[in-house]
Amino acid sequence: MTMNTFECFTFALLTVFLLPLISATVVQDFNHVERCKDSLYMGTPPRGIIESKLKKICQRYADKPRYVTLYDPRKRIPVYSAYTFKKTEGDRRVDYPWMYEPQLAEIDGNGNMLPFPTGYLHMKFEDSQAVLDDYSDVVLYERGHLNPDQHQSTSHDRAATYTLTNVVPQIREFNIGPWREYEERIRVRLNNFCRGTAFIVTGVTTRGNMIRRNNQDRVAIPEDVWSAYCCTDYDRNSPPDVRIRFPSHAALAKNAKESNSVNEMSVQELEIFLKNNMDVDQNLQIFYDNCISPSPLPLYLQHTI
Repeated sequence: MTMNTFECFTFALLTVFLLPLISATVVQDFNHVERCKDSLYMGTPPRGIIESKLKKICQRYADKPRYVTLYDPRKRIPVYSAYTFKKTEGDRRVDYPWMYEPQLAEIDGNGNMLPFPTGYLHMKFEDSQAVLDDYSDVVLYERGHLNPDQHQSTSHDRAATYTLTNVVPQIREFNIGPWREYEERIRVRLNNFCRGTAFIVTGVTTRGNMIRRNNQDRVAIPEDVWSAYCCTDYDRNSPPDVRIRFPSHAALAKNAKESNSVNEMSVQELEIFLKNNMDVDQNLQIFYDNCISPSPLPLYLQHTI
């Protein structure tokens, strides 16, 4: 099967117009790319994750780093995506093209994140990442964003979330139900009560279950989805039930059709869970210095805040 003339023309147009805008870089360290670390609290990624076979991706769009992803090419899903929250009305856009990351397959890749073509392509990169066909025939699962477009405000920031290196298979009922409700709850909370920059890290745990295609294990299915945010500059006059959720808070849920409610908890409680359910060491720390809010007050007055 080959692409027909129209498909070739369409792909050519996508390449010409989108390629100058879309790029992503596989890096040795998130600090190696200018401004890539801006997506991380204090420029520091989560500590304690065993990364020997994982890939660090600085997700770039329109020549600007948008967020970062720690990616597992063996499981073909992200371990986490880390991003800064942008104040937004929460409306969703779904007309962006899905993209893949050539550099996961080629050491000498040119750094450009590419839109998937509409026709046949020799997909030599399938060994290192998920492709659209992995999701096309599965009924139970949807492509669930770790960095969701409704947590971004500009069209470029939103478009950059539509890469398969930023999504995991989520049970449909979970994705459109409890998890979407949680994302909206956090959007409203941070919109209203975070005065400065909010940093979010969202990731998954796995248990070995896989989406299969052509009798091969293809994409790992998350067992749990977790998220944590850090905002040290927040409204100290917010209601008590809100104030206790700052400067940091976290959430955890089962990626399941039932019994999938999202449980909010402290970041430290989440870390205890992850130490027993992820490939991490006992030094796991999602946010640098536990997102301790800096205070200009003397130590003896800080308890009054």
